Amino acid sequence: MNIKEIKEMINLMNDNSLVELEVEKDGMRIRLKKNASQPQGGFEQIIIEKERIQEAGKSKEALPLPAADSVSSSRAVEIKAPMVGTFYRAPSPEAPAFTEPGQVIEPGQVICIIEAMKLMNEIKSEIKGKVVEILVDNAEPVEYAQPMFLIEPL
Repeated sequence: MNIKEIKEMINLMNDNSLVELEVEKDGMRIRLKKNASQPQGGFEQIIIEKERIQEAGKSKEALPLPAADSVSSSRAVEIKAPMVGTFYRAPSPEAPAFTEPGQVIEPGQVICIIEAMKLMNEIKSEIKGKVVEILVDNAEPVEYAQPMFLIEPL
């Protein structure tokens, strides 16, 4: 599901005076709920979930064992996307990235930008820590609650 499809759903809601709409497609579910006091705009909730489908009959023995380095990063905290949009590591193509793996970040520090509906939203860290891994490539789409960074708290 992409931004264009979401915009079409919003237009469908506005054209038909719908207050709530839920659609499931390709294992992803999106629920739009409009604020009742603002019928022509003002969405109260936009929830997008990607359902995880587990294969039946898969035994625990068939799962791979964690690597040694993943055990040390078990303390790592995920910073997740607060919205659907396009992930950018820098404020412009020529500018240096906000963060790099191994860098220490502070609470309130901008770590990336997510573009959503032509608006650039700065995403700030809520914790102090060291960037272990950046999980999303520059200019790639992200989904709501998709992990973007692994941070080791300090």
